[in-house]
Amino acid sequence: MPITVTEKAASEVRKIITEQQQASIPPDVMPTFKALEANLGRPPSIKEMADKLSIGEDDLKTKLGQGAAVCSRIHLRMRVVGGGCSGFQHKLDLDPVVNEKLDEVFEAHGVAVVVDKRSLMYLGDATVDFHDDLNRRGFSITNPSAKSTCGCGSSFSM
Repeated sequence: MPITVTEKAASEVRKIITEQQQASIPPDVMPTFKALEANLGRPPSIKEMADKLSIGEDDLKTKLGQGAAVCSRIHLRMRVVGGGCSGFQHKLDLDPVVNEKLDEVFEAHGVAVVVDKRSLMYLGDATVDFHDDLNRRGFSITNPSAKSTCGCGSSFSM
């Protein structure tokens, strides 16, 4: 796969996913979630939590509401979209959905990364990194396939 995700970026993605999971799980379910996570070495599935809580999966999904999505596998979605002053922009999102026909999936330092096949054409040898410096905090994408970038660096042309 031509895309690289640094260990530092993958670590930050795992941290964000964990924070989202903890914010989405109701306090009365959290001890079960944490116990299963510690035993499994990964976030538990809805089925695993429902079995441990001795309730039905549908009942647990209802109780969790939109938070149920955090019990599925969360992917780092990388894509290229039109926009910005130079024509294209990189986008990073967390996404529990993968379309097997349109998406490519790969692992990077324990993080599942999803890229749609159309975006993959624009991301040859791209690198996702995370910076935590005094003057620069956040994710960055270095894309050697980009011919030029705009003045602020938020968009690029091909």
